[in-house]
Amino acid sequence: MIFTFEGLVIGSIIYSLPFYIQPVYAQFLRIPQSVMEVAHLLEPSRFKRFLRVALPQARVGIVLGSLISFAHTIGEFGVVLMIGGSISDETKVVSIAIYEQVEALNYEAAHMMSGILIIMGVVMVALIASVSRLNQRS
Repeated sequence: MIFTFEGLVIGSIIYSLPFYIQPVYAQFLRIPQSVMEVAHLLEPSRFKRFLRVALPQARVGIVLGSLISFAHTIGEFGVVLMIGGSISDETKVVSIAIYEQVEALNYEAAHMMSGILIIMGVVMVALIASVSRLNQRS
């Protein structure tokens, strides 16, 4: 799995998992106990209660966790380099490409890619902030 796209994806998911779990777990904790008690009365199956009641109640946390972990993974360098390396058209990601452009003294390309990464970061922060505000209203 080392130096393959699949290995890179698995490594990135494992590395970013804490950034996903924390907001999802916090959102599940926000579900009122009374809601779960009523759901228990109406639906005897634990799995169906989870799918029909708990999961929809936690959707904001799931979206927030996904955005945070994605934003964290985009700029990751160390794990990506160690697991994926820098194989063209296989495991090369933008953070490694920027590093290689700087090493090659091609600052114009490095600045262009860095600018795109910064714009993506700002968009991600704006999305996370708007979802977080939505979460606080509910």
